[in-house]
Amino acid sequence: MWTWIVASLLIAVVVLGVIGEVMVRRARPILKGRVIETLSTRFNSRVELDGFDVSLVKGLEVSGSGLRIFPEDEVVAAGATEPLIALGRFSFHANLAGLFVKPMHVGTVHVTGTAIHIPAREMRAQAPKGQRHIGKIKIVVDEIVFEDSKLVIGTLKPDKDPLDFEMSRIVMRNVGPNAPWDYDATLVNATPKGDIHAKGTFGPWNNDSPGDSAVTGHYTFDHADLNTIKGIGGILSSVGEFTGQLDDIVVDGTTETPDFSLDTANHPMPLHTRFHAIVDGTNGNTYLQPVEARLGESDFSCHGAVVNVKGKGHIIDLDVTVPNGRIQDFLQLGVKTTPVVMTGRLMMKTKLHIPPGKQSVTRKIGLKGGFTLRQIHFTNPEVEDKVDMLSLRAQGDAKDAKPGAEDVHSEMVGQFVLAGGKLSFSKLNYMLPGATVELTGEYSLDGQQFEFEGKMRTDAKVSQMVASKWKSILLKPVDPFFKKNGAGAEIPVKISGTRSAPKFGLNLRRKGK
Repeated sequence: MWTWIVASLLIAVVVLGVIGEVMVRRARPILKGRVIETLSTRFNSRVELDGFDVSLVKGLEVSGSGLRIFPEDEVVAAGATEPLIALGRFSFHANLAGLFVKPMHVGTVHVTGTAIHIPAREMRAQAPKGQRHIGKIKIVVDEIVFEDSKLVIGTLKPDKDPLDFEMSRIVMRNVGPNAPWDYDATLVNATPKGDIHAKGTFGPWNNDSPGDSAVTGHYTFDHADLNTIKGIGGILSSVGEFTGQLDDIVVDGTTETPDFSLDTANHPMPLHTRFHAIVDGTNGNTYLQPVEARLGESDFSCHGAVVNVKGKGHIIDLDVTVPNGRIQDFLQLGVKTTPVVMTGRLMMKTKLHIPPGKQSVTRKIGLKGGFTLRQIHFTNPEVEDKVDMLSLRAQGDAKDAKPGAEDVHSEMVGQFVLAGGKLSFSKLNYMLPGATVELTGEYSLDGQQFEFEGKMRTDAKVSQMVASKWKSILLKPVDPFFKKNGAGAEIPVKISGTRSAPKFGLNLRRKGK
C-alpha cells in the first residue's frame, strides 16, 4: 500500500517536473519576444537582449541582462554611438495563467545599472517626425524600480561636456504609452555633495526627440555639504519646483544656509536665496533670472549664467546689485578682522566672475564695479577718534579736535577690482564734514596689506588746522602753497598698516614730486 503511494507521488513529481520544464522552454521564447516587441513598439527602435531566463522556482520569474534600446536609424547615422537606453539586469514576476494573455500584466519590474543617453539635439533633428511604427504592446507594467542609474544628455559643442546625472533610485508608476508617468527619484549630487529627492511626472516619452520629453516635479535637497567646494563652507538645504523638458528645465526654489562661510574669514553667516533658473540641457548652462538673496541683514540680487566648459568645470558670470545693505555683513563674511573695521550702509553694483579650476573659490573670484558707503562708523575707537578730529581740523575747529569728540558720519564712493585675494581701488573718495580724501591703492583680504595714497582737500587752510596760536601764525606763510582748486588746502596723504590698525600721515615726498 505505502509502496504504491510513494511510487505514485514520485511519478507525479516527475510528471510535474517534465511539465514545468516544457512550460519553461515554451515560455522563454514567448516572453523574450514579448519583451523585445513591447520595447521596440514603444520606442520605435531596434532592441537587443543578450541574456534571458525564465524560472518556476518562485512562480513565473523572468530575468534578463544586456538589454539595449537604440536610437532611430537616422539619429545613429548622424553620429549617435551609444544605446538610447541600456539596462544591466532586470527581473519581474508574472502570473502563470497570464502567460498566454495579451497584453500580459506585470506588477513590478526591478532594474539595476540603467544608462539613458539622450543624443545631442542636432542629432535628434535628423530623425523624421511622425513615422512611428504602429504595433501592439504585449506587456503592461504597473511599476518599474531602477537602482544605480544615470542620465546623460549629449552635446556636439566641442567646448561643452555632456550633462551627467547619477540617480541612486527611481520608482516609476503607471508606465503607459500615452500619458505621463509618476516617479519618485533620488539623485546623487556630487558638488555640493548630497542627495536630491524628487517626485513628479515624466513623459510621455517623445520618440522623435527624447530630450523634449516633459518632466515636472518637486524636489528637496537636504544637508548638502558646501565644504566640498574649495573655499566655501556651510550646510545647505533647498526646496523647489521644476517643469519643462529633459534638456530645458525651468526651476524655481529657495535655499537656506545658516552657516555660510568663506575661507578668507571663516565667520559663518546666515544666507537665504530665492531663485528662478533655466537649465539648458543641450550645453549644460544654467541661467539665473534672477536670484534674490539675504546675507545676514542685507538684501541683494544677481542674475547671469553658469557656463559649462568641457573638461574644466564651470564659469560663473553674474551681475550683482546691493541696493541698501550693511557693509558689516559683507566684511564679516569675507574678512578675518574681528570686529569688522566699520559699519555703514552699502549700495553696490558689480560684475562677479569665477573661472573653472581646482583653486579655492576665494582665490579665483573676481569682482569689478562701484559702490557707495554712507553713515560710516569705525569700530576701532582710536580710528574713529582720528576721523572725528580730522573732520574738526578740516573745518577749522582745531581747538575742539580732541579724543572723545562727537562722532561724525562719513561717506565713501569708489571703483574697485578684486582679483587674487586683493582689492584694488582706481578711485576712492572719502567724504566727511570739512574734508574730501581722494585715494588710490589696495588691500588684501587677509588683513596684512593696507596701502593707499592720494590727497585731502579741506575747507580750512593749513594754518587753521592747528590749535596752537603760535603754530597757526608760523604756518600762515605756507597757506598759499597748499591752497588750490577752490579748497582751503590740498594736502598729499597716505594710509598704510593693517585694516585693524591703519596709519594716517602726510605724503610730502609725493607733494615734492
